Amino acid sequence: MRNICLTIEYDGTRFCGWQSQRDEKRLKTVQEEIEKAGKKLFGKRISLIGAGRTDSGSHAEAQVANFKVRSNLPLYNIKKGLNRYLPKDISILSVDYVKTDFHARFDSKGKLYRYTILNRRSRSPLLNRYSAFITYDLDINAMRKASKCFIGKKDFKSFQSSDKKDISSIRTIKSLTIVEKSPIIEIYIRADGFLYRMVRNIAGTLIDVGRLRLSPEDVKEILSKRHRPLAGQTAPAKGLCLVKVFY
Repeated sequence: MRNICLTIEYDGTRFCGWQSQRDEKRLKTVQEEIEKAGKKLFGKRISLIGAGRTDSGSHAEAQVANFKVRSNLPLYNIKKGLNRYLPKDISILSVDYVKTDFHARFDSKGKLYRYTILNRRSRSPLLNRYSAFITYDLDINAMRKASKCFIGKKDFKSFQSSDKKDISSIRTIKSLTIVEKSPIIEIYIRADGFLYRMVRNIAGTLIDVGRLRLSPEDVKEILSKRHRPLAGQTAPAKGLCLVKVFY
């Protein structure tokens, strides 16, 4: 039995997130598509373990997943074979052998996400699927000041989706950087882990700060109150991209 690790890039526009949906609707997910490709390649079902879930409509530059299989196929053939059976919006970038006990999710030390904003008056057909379109002027300095409030080990309950209840809402954000490449604004967030929709809720709150609906001081209070309705909007999923998983 070999343990195989995949690095995966995908455009999540057509998919209902990463994780397979075990319901009657049989919604398309990235995990499900790769498992279907694996069955065609190996002649038997594979069970894929992803480093983490991604939201419906969001993207990944380097999602990581592993699976175990009894097969003598060389790594090159596994990569080539999976890509052959996958739709064009999913690509296996690399295939590697890993230790038997490697677990893509539990062994992860953290993740880096990017949230992309298109900030101008006119929409972009080229960027529409990969960015949130904001026509209002955004105060970047205010956003950067507010971003400092998120750094460190904190309780992010105010930025957790209200319909999800993790055992603990304590997470450590190691860095939060806002890069301006007009008309593009990119928010990079690296943490040891993320709550459901945490990145999108932080991005939405920072957008509200940029619009001067909230102040950096408000962000401090929102964190301390631990109450989701106090925070800003949930930013659209299409602007979110998983950039890297750390091990």
